[in-house]
Amino acid sequence: MKARGAVLSRRSAHAATVADWRQLKVGERVEVIKYAHVIAAGLVEEVSLSGNVLWLEHSGPGVTEEGKELFMKSDGVILRRA
Repeated sequence: MKARGAVLSRRSAHAATVADWRQLKVGERVEVIKYAHVIAAGLVEEVSLSGNVLWLEHSGPGVTEEGKELFMKSDGVILRRA
């Protein structure tokens, strides 16, 4: 049982929200969440030095709009590693 608990906690740690956006690396896959819904997913294109602004390159299944999008912490979005 202990091993199972360790595996589950490791999974949830990976999917945990990212409080400090400066930890993210270019090319890392993330999901953007607002009001408990995933509103975008893709690869990190760039993060500002302050860690308050992120450029996301949309990718993945179900993507209807190709391109890049800007997200700001002040807009109330949450990032989660995908």
